[in-house]
Amino acid sequence: MKKVKRFCLAVLLLSGATAAEAQESKVETTIEADIVSQYVWRGQDLGDVSLQPTLGLGYKGLSLTAWGSVGLTDPDDTKEFDLTLAYSAGGFNIGVTDYWFNSGLDPRNRYFKYDAHGTNHLFEANIGYDFGPLTLQWYTNFAGNDGVTKSGKRAYSSYFELSAPFKLASVDWTAVLGAVPYATSFYERVDGFAVTNVSLTATKDVKITDSFSIPLFAQVAANPCSQKAYLVLGLKLRP
Repeated sequence: MKKVKRFCLAVLLLSGATAAEAQESKVETTIEADIVSQYVWRGQDLGDVSLQPTLGLGYKGLSLTAWGSVGLTDPDDTKEFDLTLAYSAGGFNIGVTDYWFNSGLDPRNRYFKYDAHGTNHLFEANIGYDFGPLTLQWYTNFAGNDGVTKSGKRAYSSYFELSAPFKLASVDWTAVLGAVPYATSFYERVDGFAVTNVSLTATKDVKITDSFSIPLFAQVAANPCSQKAYLVLGLKLRP
């Protein structure tokens, strides 16, 4: 009888472990969209009111994400479609992004044109670490429609960013300091090291019904290099 009980207990423990492993290893799907009053990216103004959808898959730290942006009020605003392959473990993360814009070296704006000197694609690698109270990220363009140096050579344009999340008055805040380390035409022609992004973002869930709320966020951002400042309001839509 004791052997039967021990066997049943072992089966239950094994079943529980198997269920837990299956839960941890399941594929996660992300479907959401932001609507923003202005598209501001790393201290640069890329458009007015925009819709920015996201579709992503994640599995055991590995993720593949599609992200886009399209202007809703100005037909001349930037249209963008990005694909990012990334991996994270603990606080460490690494990734590669293929950016595509509706303007660049190809006057016909063809998505499947990857000619090194005639494409609208830009390829960027990033690496970073989340220390908890502070996150550090580094980004470098390595191929595609990159900027150039003062001498006209490929700049391998880079950008690094420090971000610090905190909570204040029941609101989630994030402070960001971003800079371009050396000269490039990609970030509005910086001539050397330049702070290009200083921002503060507040996010709060706005309750619509007892079971449904919408995250609303507001951001104050400034680009000391270009002497520009922005106030952005946005909301996130997700199932």
